[in-house]
Amino acid sequence: MKTTTLILFIFFQIGNVTAQYSKIEWISTTENKQWKVHSEKFLYQSGNKPDVELLIDKGLQTIEGFGGCFNELGWTSLNELYESDRQSVLKELFAPDFGANFNICRMPVGANDFSLDWYSYDESDGDFDLKNFTIKNDLKTLVPFIKNALQLNPDIKIWASPWSPPSWMKWNKHYACSVPWQGLDPKYNNHLSVDKQGKEGTNMFIQKDDYLQSYAFYFSKFIQEYRKQGIEISSVMPQNEFNSCQIFPSCTWTPSALANFVGNYLGSAMNKLGVEIMFGTMERPNVELVDTVLMDEKASSYVKGVGFQWAGKDAISEIHKKYPKLKLYQTEQECGDGKNDWNYCCYAWDLMKRYFNNGVSAYMYWNISLEKGGFSRWGWQQNSLITIDSNSKTYHYNYEYYLIKHFSHYIKPGARLLEMKGSFHNLLAFANPDKSIILIVQNETSEIREITFKLGGSTFAAKLEPKSFNTISIK
Repeated sequence: MKTTTLILFIFFQIGNVTAQYSKIEWISTTENKQWKVHSEKFLYQSGNKPDVELLIDKGLQTIEGFGGCFNELGWTSLNELYESDRQSVLKELFAPDFGANFNICRMPVGANDFSLDWYSYDESDGDFDLKNFTIKNDLKTLVPFIKNALQLNPDIKIWASPWSPPSWMKWNKHYACSVPWQGLDPKYNNHLSVDKQGKEGTNMFIQKDDYLQSYAFYFSKFIQEYRKQGIEISSVMPQNEFNSCQIFPSCTWTPSALANFVGNYLGSAMNKLGVEIMFGTMERPNVELVDTVLMDEKASSYVKGVGFQWAGKDAISEIHKKYPKLKLYQTEQECGDGKNDWNYCCYAWDLMKRYFNNGVSAYMYWNISLEKGGFSRWGWQQNSLITIDSNSKTYHYNYEYYLIKHFSHYIKPGARLLEMKGSFHNLLAFANPDKSIILIVQNETSEIREITFKLGGSTFAAKLEPKSFNTISIK
């Protein structure tokens, strides 16, 4: 999308240095018009009392970037498009300084709730040496998805987590956790109650040395096989949503069991390969679930950060206060219901404000692309950045894509979140490494709203359209 710039001279002092800003871009998105370029008449210098002041010399956490998840239904949906359209979408998502500029993405280790079906990399019962380990399944879907993205941006940072280990490593000998799901053997119900959905505090993984040692080896084999494909995995998290018992691939762990696994098995295995460990993904509001691991001497020596999603947002504030230097990720934006409507986009904005204001350095969407309806293999409908119509071989970007792009197009790795003061709070502000200032602002009202900003020694105002998201880039 071509943008125009307008001239507005802004001066401010940092120490003994006076900076001058004169190049400004302003983009807005409403329900009826996405990525609209604004003209000069809507942005002007003002003598009004500022509604908000940006504290340029008070940067908070450093931003690593934005992205989504490489999952199987993302790739198969994109493959419903003509090749030229698919390449256009991939360029928009991953090419640097072009569209969304995605630079940090997640991938599953084996099957997840948006894979084509259940699989792991070794379903040979008792194969502790993993002689039958193979990523053959991924060569059809995840590997080409990632390789296409890396062709556009070789610097994409990829991290990974499993939803379920191989089924033979679990007490119930099944990829799923909760019933109803055909195939769960009733004789294992003493380890897994029939109403387990959403409950925590059990270990589905068999807590025996040979199983734990083999599972750490499983992670290592995964890293090594992906390296053979030219794909580097920068970090891993030991378990997706370790408190959630689901009808799709899932596995519950207690925090103490995960501390043992990380401290005595996984940590040294990943250390040998130069791969970081982050703890997560954390989807519960209970701070103690994270503390158990961070206060364990051996486990904490390996853990470089924590990933939060869903109800984990209610624990992140306290964790950030207790461990202010700890790296924090938002690992999965809440998934919606497949309708991809404007109201959910507004809810996503509130999520983004909450996570950034509580210390996250990276923000990841979940489904990059889904076919119309957004159905998973297990019947769950979810939102996606892009919707594909397989009948007409067409696609469109959803509202949440433009919301993410309002951030990721302008905020560069190494940017700092800025402190602010004033009466207006419905915004986030960042300072890029090149000293440019990025404002992301919502007008949630049904009327045009004028907001006056103070930046250094200058004050300027913008008239924001009703119910709009806005990015103002000041260079």
